Amino acid sequence: MSLASSTASAAPAERLTLGVEGMTCASCVARVEKAIARVPGVRSASVNLATERADVTFSGPADADAIKAAIGKIGYAARPIVADTETAVDSQAKDAEAGKLKRDLLVAAVLTIPLFVLEMGGHLVPAWHHWVGSTIGTQASWIVQFVLATMVLAGPGRRFFAKGFPALMRGAPDMNALVAVGTLAAWTYSTVATFAPGLLPAGSTHVYFEAAAVIVTLILAGRLLEVGARGRTNLAVRRLIGLRPATAHVLRNGSTVEIPLAAVAVGDLLLVRPGDRVPVDGTVTDGSSHVDESMVSGEPMPVDKQTGSEVIGGTVNGAGALTVRATRVGADTVLSQIVRMVEDAQGAKLPIQALVDQVTAWFVPAIMALAALTFGAWLVFGPEPALAFALVNAVAVLIIACPCAMGLATPTAIMVGTGRAAELGVLFRRGDALQTLSGASVVALDKTGTLTEGRPSLRAIHAVGNSDPDAILRLVAAAEARSEHPVAHALVQAAQARGLSLPPAEDFRAEAGFGIFARVDGRDVAVGADRLMQRLELDPAPLAAQAEALAAEGATPLYAAIDGRLAALIVVADAIKPTTPAAIAAMHRLGLTVAMITGDNRHTADAVARRLGIDSVVAEVLPGGKVDAIRQLQAGGRRVAYVGDGINDAPALAAADIGIAIGTGTDIAIESADVVLMSGDLGGVPTAIALSHATLKTIRQNLFWAFAYNAALVPVAAGVLYPAFGLLLSPALAAGAMALSSVFVVTNALRLRRAGAASQEARA
Repeated sequence: MSLASSTASAAPAERLTLGVEGMTCASCVARVEKAIARVPGVRSASVNLATERADVTFSGPADADAIKAAIGKIGYAARPIVADTETAVDSQAKDAEAGKLKRDLLVAAVLTIPLFVLEMGGHLVPAWHHWVGSTIGTQASWIVQFVLATMVLAGPGRRFFAKGFPALMRGAPDMNALVAVGTLAAWTYSTVATFAPGLLPAGSTHVYFEAAAVIVTLILAGRLLEVGARGRTNLAVRRLIGLRPATAHVLRNGSTVEIPLAAVAVGDLLLVRPGDRVPVDGTVTDGSSHVDESMVSGEPMPVDKQTGSEVIGGTVNGAGALTVRATRVGADTVLSQIVRMVEDAQGAKLPIQALVDQVTAWFVPAIMALAALTFGAWLVFGPEPALAFALVNAVAVLIIACPCAMGLATPTAIMVGTGRAAELGVLFRRGDALQTLSGASVVALDKTGTLTEGRPSLRAIHAVGNSDPDAILRLVAAAEARSEHPVAHALVQAAQARGLSLPPAEDFRAEAGFGIFARVDGRDVAVGADRLMQRLELDPAPLAAQAEALAAEGATPLYAAIDGRLAALIVVADAIKPTTPAAIAAMHRLGLTVAMITGDNRHTADAVARRLGIDSVVAEVLPGGKVDAIRQLQAGGRRVAYVGDGINDAPALAAADIGIAIGTGTDIAIESADVVLMSGDLGGVPTAIALSHATLKTIRQNLFWAFAYNAALVPVAAGVLYPAFGLLLSPALAAGAMALSSVFVVTNALRLRRAGAASQEARA
């Protein structure tokens, strides 16, 4: 596969990726983006809560230090992302975070459980209430609860105050501020009720220490679950990183030396033993074996490797020993570029995220205002003890309305979806390609190299009159030897197989969509389609009937002219890939219209289309004509995905709503595409489309849950059901519901790790 230049950027501005620590909700994301955007010289900033990264494009006065300083000023820590090692660093950081959360949760639970039993046990079991009153005493019980709750808030709960109040003081409250204000309000009210009850209105001396402690404990539990689930969202990237061996065996001075992978240089000779992973990209110089490339290409069958074969770093060698010369190392390897593409796609924002960004920009301030309104309304209109009711309901509003779920809804689904796609051999070069591809209704396909093997062979040569076919083939193959077209290779190979010596060609030129011209042995040779003969004012009628009959069988007819006269009909055939029929059937099952756009002969194209069940055909088009054909297919607002592999497909790949490049094709095609199929298997197209559908469905489910959860439960927390049904939502239950909402959206996204299985089975 050729991906050497697929991640290069043509933009003159610099790009910086930073890890951002301390973000907990969608409000944090909006705040960090705004802070970065205010730095002079910053062109764009995209912050992702799930990956905890910021992608910044900047130029002029902006630099990495200025951007990091801007992030630091608003209370978050930024660090540069180091390529190739960052995933391991992230994994270690998440493991450390999970370990600290486990310790804090354990401490909080040990302190909260007796506190909860002491207070709430009396509400559930009247006998327990009487026992506590007659033994410990109500006042002593409250003092014990005060001590336990204070330890919870000052210990495991300290993180909420350390981050929440500075954010509140900056006028930019976040989820931590909501928790800090809510728990502190419950604790302060309860402390006054315990030690200075005279300051409260008569009948309102109640304590809510258990609510403050339970809120902290449940939110810590939710965060621990969330961290664990989020850690699994980038499992695909970590698996790819894990494909790299730690060391390589290098041949130096006649002996084998084991060195760290980072020390391997281009040109080194590496010994790859049976069962070893290939350390870096290279070319086999000695030995033969079969190499398992499934984790890179998605193809299950091992690939035969001989002297001269290319191997990809991270793939698994079979039973034979190979000597490999390193051609690409470090960040230049295919595996590193795949990881970079996946991470770029995972960090991207889909257009659907714009709605979330708009809402979260004002969400937390609006909730704090709503909590204040709830407090005031209950204080003025609520039953006695009005102050207690006002406090409980205001705290419930603060705690339940956390925007974590909204912030995680989209990025977690993108991370899992693009990671799963990479495991199946489909690379999304842009994250927003997921959303665009999910709306495609038409798939337009190139023929040669996409539907077919791209390795045509000479089927027949019919000479005009009594001319010698081998003599014509010798001249034609000599002219074609200067061309890179697959048909040219077929003709050269056929001439060599017949033992024909090929003289050098002069004055060679190729015209896209027509053919080639050259001078061989003093004779003018022209080879191309019938339109080339028409341009040369040569009538192909003597050979037209044969050409049409062969084209109807799926072969491609070409014409050769020598010294300005029609000389021969040359027939080449390109076998259809074995996986193509199943892939097209899978596209039809997805409800897609399948079209073929090709420069090949009309009769040949129609024959191939009939055999494969393709819905529409545009044939005999020049490269520019492919763009026109794409625009015609887009008429009526239809979204078109174009699949191609050649240099002449690049304009169409760029013009389509979504361009899908066959990964075995050219760098130019890959660079022009939005999605890359790692293998030459067209079955990756329905896999990519099915994954995009599943990912967008998951995103919509997550966003619906996140918005519906807040829309439904915030009013309940405020007490709208109390007048009619006498129902209130306790702050502890609110904390549990809030924690579960975040866990739900991440867990729902993780279901995408099983997506694409049906497509893979069909391809197998």
